[in-house]
Amino acid sequence: MRDHVKLFIPGPVEVSPDTYAAMSAPMIGHRSKDFQNLYAEIHEKLQVLFGTKQLVFLSTSSAFGVMEGAVRNLVKKKVLNCCCGAFSDKWHDVSLRCGKQAEALKVPWGQAILASQVEERLATGEFDAVTLVHSETSTGVLSPVEEIAKLKAKFPDVLFIVDTVSSFTTVPMNFDELGIDVLLTGSQKAFAMPPGLGLFTASEAAYERAATIADRGYYFDFLEFKANGEKSMTPSTPCISLIYGLRHQLNKFFAEGLENRYARHARLNGQVHDWVAKHGFEHFAAEGYRTKGLTCVKNNKEIDVSAFVSNLKKKHKFIIDGGYGKIKGTTFRISNMGDETDESIGELIAALDDTLGSL
Repeated sequence: MRDHVKLFIPGPVEVSPDTYAAMSAPMIGHRSKDFQNLYAEIHEKLQVLFGTKQLVFLSTSSAFGVMEGAVRNLVKKKVLNCCCGAFSDKWHDVSLRCGKQAEALKVPWGQAILASQVEERLATGEFDAVTLVHSETSTGVLSPVEEIAKLKAKFPDVLFIVDTVSSFTTVPMNFDELGIDVLLTGSQKAFAMPPGLGLFTASEAAYERAATIADRGYYFDFLEFKANGEKSMTPSTPCISLIYGLRHQLNKFFAEGLENRYARHARLNGQVHDWVAKHGFEHFAAEGYRTKGLTCVKNNKEIDVSAFVSNLKKKHKFIIDGGYGKIKGTTFRISNMGDETDESIGELIAALDDTLGSL
């Protein structure tokens, strides 16, 4: 029996012992040449992952810090917040709390944001920024970012800001090809690291807009990130242990091969989907718009989700999520992202079968 409860929740996900070991490397000064060397060592790999020639930044924060920072740096007139679940809804709340003019483009939870819907609102000329959560973790929805990003050609003065927190490294992302303005993610999902590290890249247009905004703050000031990033530094004290872990995980990603990594996530996701179908459950996310790192299962069989989650934890030392926000209990979520393998997902599925059979 394992010595701890293993996480199959959609974040934080399980962190492997080798990653913890990598994070225990001796501390270094954050303004030292040693730190500059560490940052420089990982930066090229980050650029490949992000699909960009731009600088990639490390923020000692959750991804939501960068999400707020993007609003503060880039919204001058009005932002269109695309809302299809709890986290995209929250981005709208953040925009309002930052004192910005903001409008929510809302679709029912479980549905994706479509390019036609975004285009209709941007065509009014009211907006100079749009936010999109690529993979809505609360619902398992994957919105078509490639189609939405094509709208940039029609609306070049609108800055496109994309959260890839629960999709990054489960599917390919190419910032430069998409032609968007900010791409952000966090460490606690498919990176399979502890929380506390945000990562992002930005376009030249984003820096130009930020330079015109006086009250963009300091901690998440994109121009401060750029000035420091050019020297392989961060604006404020970085979480060095997490960056050691990041270096280790990046080495693992590239040793596996990125295409193999994407294929593995798709395969494991498919195994969970097979389990859903086998037991007569349904998906909460619409067909054709389902993320690859987790599965949001509709509780159409009306099982006791709380008991299911609790019994799985007690008997097998696995934990899945019992649903988020207003769909808690009417859904449950299973993660397959990070360092998971065919063997570990197979073990989880056997435990799910056993637990479901005993309800």
